[in-house]
Amino acid sequence: MPARILFIDDDPAGREVALFNLRKAGHEVTSAADGREGLAAFAAAPFDLVITDLKMPGIPGMEVLRKVRAHSPEVPVLVITAFGNVETAVAAMREGAYDFIGKPFHREQLLLSVGKALERRRLAAEVRDLRVRASGVGREIVCASDAMRRLLTIADRVAATDATVLITGESGTGKEVIARRIHVRSPRAEGPFVAVNCAAIPGELLESELFGHARGAFTGAVRDRAGRFRQASGGTLFLDEVAEIPAALQGKLLRALQEKTVDAVGADAPVPVDARIVAATNRDLPERIRAGAFREDLYYRLNVVDLHVPPLRERPADVAPLARRFISELAPGREIAVPPEVTAELERRPWPGNVRELRNACERMVVLCRGDAVSLEELPPLPRAAGERGGEEAQDWPPLPAEGFSLVDLEKRVIERALRLTGGNITQAAAYLRIPRHILVYRLEKYGIRRDG
Repeated sequence: MPARILFIDDDPAGREVALFNLRKAGHEVTSAADGREGLAAFAAAPFDLVITDLKMPGIPGMEVLRKVRAHSPEVPVLVITAFGNVETAVAAMREGAYDFIGKPFHREQLLLSVGKALERRRLAAEVRDLRVRASGVGREIVCASDAMRRLLTIADRVAATDATVLITGESGTGKEVIARRIHVRSPRAEGPFVAVNCAAIPGELLESELFGHARGAFTGAVRDRAGRFRQASGGTLFLDEVAEIPAALQGKLLRALQEKTVDAVGADAPVPVDARIVAATNRDLPERIRAGAFREDLYYRLNVVDLHVPPLRERPADVAPLARRFISELAPGREIAVPPEVTAELERRPWPGNVRELRNACERMVVLCRGDAVSLEELPPLPRAAGERGGEEAQDWPPLPAEGFSLVDLEKRVIERALRLTGGNITQAAAYLRIPRHILVYRLEKYGIRRDG
């Protein structure tokens, strides 16, 4: 199979012979006359294999080997050494070279070594992909719209780097799915993917959750806790709802991002961490900055690459394939069709809860469907506007009986109605009720209320 090969040798005659043979075999070859030129070429473009002479003026081949292995350990390196120089070849193998080729080399020997190295790379990539799939981190993304295809193209390009990413978009658009895709397509894919919902954790506990604590740091700290930053070492830390981090904690997060160290609560010294940061929010962070609720320097540190996930109403071409996928997943073993009139209605709706709301609607249709096709009657009703209730109910709600009324029951009923109004979208329900999202999450757990109200 043709491959992209970087060939580094200061011997012009040997270099030309090798280039001729490799190109004749169908490979795309870039040549370099010394180590410095070779490393510059390697930094500028991706390669499947590097072949380098060991003895060169300037940067020697052993240093080229070390730098290639440090930057891209998945790229095999073949080293060229003079016959009889076995000690040098063994030293190169210990440094991570895949194999060595004696000089002067024959065409068959060169092509055989190249073929084995490329096969090793292919097998290693397959094993890596299997491990990543087995981890269950990745999620398949169904899309047909140009907007989502452009977003995924950029996300894949960013994944290959270690840049911090800020994913923005309305609640339910699939920001975490994008974050997971970035992780599984990154060099850190075999490391952990640690997700933290910053809005669901009370502010006084979030510091310990993120940075960890030492035993005895506070009442109840009976043992050391590593914290999510250290748990994500070698992988990706996903900070969901990052706009909800309390102002008092934002400075500590900024320092962790800048210094790549964390200060555990009650610990004596900072601990180095190696985690790639991907953050997400459905809030307008520039507006939060103007309101004094979010640090501007933290925003710029997080917003190295900004990926905006468009709402579902702006990409109606995605609605039908998403609905088919959800119905297939929710009805295993059943063949349920989606008629054109149902598809048209799904594409017509505004979906304020985005993909999450669409999935809830598909689940309802699957539960209610008794045939081999869903119908319009099985779709959830559109939420009524605030002014559409009956006159007496709108003017005097709730009714107050003479014998008294439970305030707890009232709160539960209000939360359930807000959830129904927003299609089960917690963030929108919290905004409707004018309370922080984590307070609403706490109330849902306290009262045992389902998100579908």
